[in-house]
Amino acid sequence: QVRIAESGGGLVQPGGSLRLSCSVAGSHFHSIGWFRQTPAKDHEGVSCINTYSGTTFVTSSGKGRFTISTGNDKNTVYLQMDNLSPDDTGLYYCATPRFGITPPQALCTMSQDALEGWGQGTQVTVSS
Repeated sequence: QVRIAESGGGLVQPGGSLRLSCSVAGSHFHSIGWFRQTPAKDHEGVSCINTYSGTTFVTSSGKGRFTISTGNDKNTVYLQMDNLSPDDTGLYYCATPRFGITPPQALCTMSQDALEGWGQGTQVTVSS
């Protein structure tokens, strides 16, 4: 089973940027995604990536503003978030699919019970 630790959150003003990091250890994995819990939604996919092919997917909540990438060792996954708004406030966490190899677009739509590995998450607060 994968073990995940998220970091990089904080307080930022509207229009600002943050770079979140997700460190992964343990079992082998192909795809991983960033998800978030906000006051509006208990669980929402943000952006997902296949770490072997490099294929990425960004949901409508982050399209044009968020970019997902991996480090050279592919065990660190980043989420660059630009032009943040108060609606982006929430707890951000990484997770992998519980079973199988899942394309990024499908992974981003999976419910929480189909995922595993997330850590404590990292809090993002966008406020002036």
